[in-house]
Amino acid sequence: MERPLAWRSVSVVAVLLFGVLLALSPSYGYHRDELYFRVLSEHPGWGYVDQPPLTPLLAGAGIRLFGDTITGIRVFPALAMAVLVWLVALIARELDGSRAAQTLAAAGTATGAYTLIAGHSLLTLSFDLPLWAAAILFLLKALLREREPRWWLAAGAVIGLATYNKHLIALLVLGLAAGLLAAGPRRVLASPWLWAGGLLALALAVPNLLYQVADDWPQLKMAAALSADKGAELRMMYVPMQLTLFGPAVSVIAAFGFVRLWRDRRVRALAVAYPVAAALTLIAGGRFDYTAGLILLLFAAGCVSAAAAAPRVRLAAGAGLALSGLGSAVLALPLVPVAELAGTPVPAINEVARESVGWPEFVAAVQSVRAAIPPAEQATAMVFTGSYGEHGALARAGVPRVYSGHNHLWLFGPPPDTATTAVLVNVGPRIREQFGTCERRATVDNGAGLDNEEQGLVVWLCRDLRTPWSVTWPRWRHFS
Repeated sequence: MERPLAWRSVSVVAVLLFGVLLALSPSYGYHRDELYFRVLSEHPGWGYVDQPPLTPLLAGAGIRLFGDTITGIRVFPALAMAVLVWLVALIARELDGSRAAQTLAAAGTATGAYTLIAGHSLLTLSFDLPLWAAAILFLLKALLREREPRWWLAAGAVIGLATYNKHLIALLVLGLAAGLLAAGPRRVLASPWLWAGGLLALALAVPNLLYQVADDWPQLKMAAALSADKGAELRMMYVPMQLTLFGPAVSVIAAFGFVRLWRDRRVRALAVAYPVAAALTLIAGGRFDYTAGLILLLFAAGCVSAAAAAPRVRLAAGAGLALSGLGSAVLALPLVPVAELAGTPVPAINEVARESVGWPEFVAAVQSVRAAIPPAEQATAMVFTGSYGEHGALARAGVPRVYSGHNHLWLFGPPPDTATTAVLVNVGPRIREQFGTCERRATVDNGAGLDNEEQGLVVWLCRDLRTPWSVTWPRWRHFS
């Protein structure tokens, strides 16, 4: 018999989370990814060289529905986290969790560091988490309700749709397959419904895959570039970050959840999925958050055990989540004033907060150099940036003729060959050597003493382009 749904308490948690995220959304500023997605949303397509189309599509939808503001672009991420809270509570219920277990799962998810980060800013993670949670919920239903095999179709549909946000959902599929083969129940592999669900997932993903094939698998090149650039660092940080993604208390409860799943032969495959996905991520030099969806599964299972334990265990779990949630809020949300941020551990831990400060100052520095160019020369002068965030910030400010070779922006084409004068920012000497003269004209200062990617960048004014842009453009492309 199915457990009663704790709809009141879970709804309260979800609504409170949504409200807090929206209320804090204007604080600090845009993250560089949001500025990039804003640009990509103006060029809709089946995919981009560094990602599938869903997040840029939702960025554009948020702007059109709620306005071209920082809050407007963040409505959907906040809503996605409210949905995530519900999905994790439903996962706990599916694992025979009581109302207390569902509430504990909802509260722990809502106060997790990565949940708060993903809900505060528009990131691919913002939509990947609920998509993974929905897929996991349907996989659980398919495994636990053998008389209702149609749930494999629901799981396949979500997995297919998830490929339009990130291809990382393949880690869940590979982890499940390895789990079924290694730990069973292997009879599930003979189910025509499972294979029908797989075919449905593949059919839904086909347009996305065709884009990759037609463009020579750009995301594989992107992944290789990321691994070569930061693979060793990511491997070293992997285990510590697994323990802190949603807070230490979540990690402890998740460990008990792994044991619970392992002891249940029906869902043991999903327990195996986590170490398999983690191993694949480590081998590939991927990011530590690639397994975040499976951590939430283990956490939900752990909440079922905690809620059914002795009162002192329930009290310890609740107190641990409360303390962990307070720490997560300080680290993940814009609670520390910008002027004091540099003197705290937050920038070192939370990259999203660190890279959301200083964009107005960056734009002002570039604009000051551009404005000093004589009017006749300024009419054809262009701006070239080294990163998509810089390009997005200038485009958001309405600066004309901004170009970049970073990731997908390179495909928007070279500047006209008449643009022999350029304002360059975040470029190396190899690029400056393409001009006859280059002068330092400004230095970016965010005014908060915060060390991030833009702080201290030199803004150059370069003239007399030696070789036309149309000839040298292939050299300017780079991935990161």
